[in-house]
Amino acid sequence: MDKIRWGIIGCGDVCEVKSGPAFYKCQHSELAAVMRRDAAKAADFAARHNVYRWYTNADELINDPNVDIVYVATPPSTHADYTIRALNAGKPVYVEKPMALNYEECLLMNKAATDNNLPLWVAFYRRSLPYFLKIKELIDRGSIGNIRTVQTLFLRPPGDEDREGNWRVDKDISGGGYFNDMAPHTIDILIFLLGDIVDAKGIANNVAGLYQTEDVVSASFIFESGVVGSGLWNYVSSSSTNTDITEIHGDNGVIRFATFAFTPIELETESGIEYFDVPKPQHIQQPMIQGIVNELRGDGRVSSTGKTGMRANWVMEKILTTA
Repeated sequence: MDKIRWGIIGCGDVCEVKSGPAFYKCQHSELAAVMRRDAAKAADFAARHNVYRWYTNADELINDPNVDIVYVATPPSTHADYTIRALNAGKPVYVEKPMALNYEECLLMNKAATDNNLPLWVAFYRRSLPYFLKIKELIDRGSIGNIRTVQTLFLRPPGDEDREGNWRVDKDISGGGYFNDMAPHTIDILIFLLGDIVDAKGIANNVAGLYQTEDVVSASFIFESGVVGSGLWNYVSSSSTNTDITEIHGDNGVIRFATFAFTPIELETESGIEYFDVPKPQHIQQPMIQGIVNELRGDGRVSSTGKTGMRANWVMEKILTTA
């Protein structure tokens, strides 16, 4: 197959820069069709991104013979439905994170992929970014020795949009609050770097009262390897506080990095501190999208699949159900 032709369900904000342009900028890739329920917005996106076909009905896009693979970029409440419909129609799927509203839906999505013998990928695109691949390289070559613990701290003040009515804090649409929306990226990249998390516990609370879902979450977890981890996510910190740091401690040093800020990676050992400045690409999903295109053309494998993607949902549920 010379070109992989993509169709997008839900061409909203995430598609403007993070993902959308990558579908037509990647080699051997083309954005063939888009869908949004609002016809004016669908047509506008298509015009600005030079897409020939747009729809207001998902099934029309799914069944378009000019679409080879479907990208589901809607809120989590519809991920399972659209993914399963596309897979049952014979189309591979790339679905946004978190993979679904809950772990049970993830299992159904993976079953549909297996039943139809089709690939399913989840947009944990940090696994394909040079920044995080550098961290994995440092770990794998033993730069900090045997890993003992990992701690993650994320603090940010609320924004003007952090009120009732924002779908990201509506449990029926997002599955929870900002923890469900943002923390999966950290959870998944830690699994990528350190292996599966096999148990997790948490404490969660709504302390600011801006919306109904939790705004502060504290968690402890353990990896299959025995590495012990902890995390604190505070989405209602003071206006002067913005912290995004994860520390991986080994018996010979520590690696520090940021999930979202892409601050220089720090490698601290007895020799001192070494910094690695690895910027993010303009279209942050492009490396992973290129990897999917390559895999569909028979070249290589992308590590963020439906099977790996559902682990973040499992961990989040463990944290929030014990809270």
